[in-house]
Amino acid sequence: MAKRERVMRMSVEQPLWRALTGYRVLTMLYAVGLFATAYDEFTRPWIAVAYYAVLGVWTLATLPRVANAARCTKRFLAADLTIAVTGILLTPVADAHERVQAGGPTLPSIWTAGAVLAFAIKGGWRWAALASGLVAVANLVERGSPARDTVHNVILVCIASIAIGYVVEVARASERTLARALEIEAATRERERLARDIHDSVLQVLAMVQRRGAVLGGEAAELGRMAGEQEVALRTLVSGGLVPVSRVSEDATEGALVRAVDEEPEPSGPVDLRALLAPYAGARVSLAEPGAPVPLAPAAAREVAAAVGAALDNVRRHAGEDARAWILVEDEPDEVIVTVRDDGPGIPEGRLVQAEGEGRLGVALSIRGRLRDLGGSAELISVPGQGTEVELKVPKDVTNTRGKAEQR
Repeated sequence: MAKRERVMRMSVEQPLWRALTGYRVLTMLYAVGLFATAYDEFTRPWIAVAYYAVLGVWTLATLPRVANAARCTKRFLAADLTIAVTGILLTPVADAHERVQAGGPTLPSIWTAGAVLAFAIKGGWRWAALASGLVAVANLVERGSPARDTVHNVILVCIASIAIGYVVEVARASERTLARALEIEAATRERERLARDIHDSVLQVLAMVQRRGAVLGGEAAELGRMAGEQEVALRTLVSGGLVPVSRVSEDATEGALVRAVDEEPEPSGPVDLRALLAPYAGARVSLAEPGAPVPLAPAAAREVAAAVGAALDNVRRHAGEDARAWILVEDEPDEVIVTVRDDGPGIPEGRLVQAEGEGRLGVALSIRGRLRDLGGSAELISVPGQGTEVELKVPKDVTNTRGKAEQR
């Protein structure tokens, strides 16, 4: 089956940069509008006009700089804050003294908060505290005394920027944690898939070689012993496995990266489950199926057939070569039910739990794991002396079921 690599980016930070871009433009227009309405009250309006010309050109020219964290460099942040502080300090030079003492707006007005917020989004709450502190000092110098409204505005900007900076830091840490969790889940699913395939082939062969070698004796016994050792080592490997190291984007604004390897989508439509189960029928395996086709998605049909094969392998291995088995296929409106029953001695109580503890994952992975991945279920009923019955249920709409399971 062909594979392809998916790259998923997770970032709650990027919307903050987009919001900051719009905020800078709107507050620049707002500051210019305030000046226009009070033009006649300025003692040196030409200073304000020159400043607003610089502010307008700077705001529009640097819009790409606040598009993401990579472009918003330390040098840009320093220059941006310098323009804001300069505007604050120029206010008593350009505006009337009475307006300044009465608490009139500074030249940059609330545009200054945008410069502080850029520090917060880029570097977190510590950078925000530094920038807001410089702005607070500039406002106190502009006013000449710590008036109530000035202190109120300074504290508001300081608290808001520090809070946003802290939220950004928490969001970044959460993205890395989520990326790691998703990679662990993907690695676990891939490990279970490999374990099922290995159990259905390699482990069965190694177990058979071990048994036959013990019966034949001599050199064959030594070969069987080596096969047994390799079986134990392989079971340990597929039960543990390795988890890849999580990756984080070089550009912090793009958030954490999660890479997952997916199988390519099936090129064909539904397949008839009966065709995949027919090869299992034989002298000691009876197959009862509906007269009409039993359509399932190709991947789902293969997994169900493989689970049936794993159940029959368990029958031959634990009930003996002479045991009989029956396969019953039922095509219900919303699901397909496949039942595998044998006339063996049954499974002693607690044996399945013990087998999983020993790394023997035939039922846990080759049967239940396959059905769980399809959104279905596998029920095993065994009464000592009366055989074992495995009931497999898989929904027909496997794609939608998988989507709902992932959302949960």
